[in-house]
Amino acid sequence: MLRKVLAAIVLVPLAVIIIAFAVANRQLVTVSFDPFSANEPAAAVTLPLFALIMLLLIMGVLIGGLASWLQQGKWRGTARRLDRELHKLREKIHMLEGATAKPTIIPEEGNPPPRLRLRPPVL
Repeated sequence: MLRKVLAAIVLVPLAVIIIAFAVANRQLVTVSFDPFSANEPAAAVTLPLFALIMLLLIMGVLIGGLASWLQQGKWRGTARRLDRELHKLREKIHMLEGATAKPTIIPEEGNPPPRLRLRPPVL
């Protein structure tokens, strides 16, 4: 419940700001992809300024996320390798526990268990 309220407190003003920005920047701009001809570009796109800015913002987030994901690749590989090793070690532990498990003898109520006999330490 608290998370929903906090999300609404953040998202509603953000939506109002984005809508106000879009209304204030409706003029059309032409983006040219031809560096050689400024008057008649071979590749150009005409779109509202707010759409261009939003598109560039989204592309920046995606490129930054991709760069971060690629940079953390070695850590993900290490985590997978350690997870495989942990799985193998747990299998070995279960196998060894199963091989060495001996039934526990529960003493009867009247008879105490035999005493453990230890040798004295050698000095």
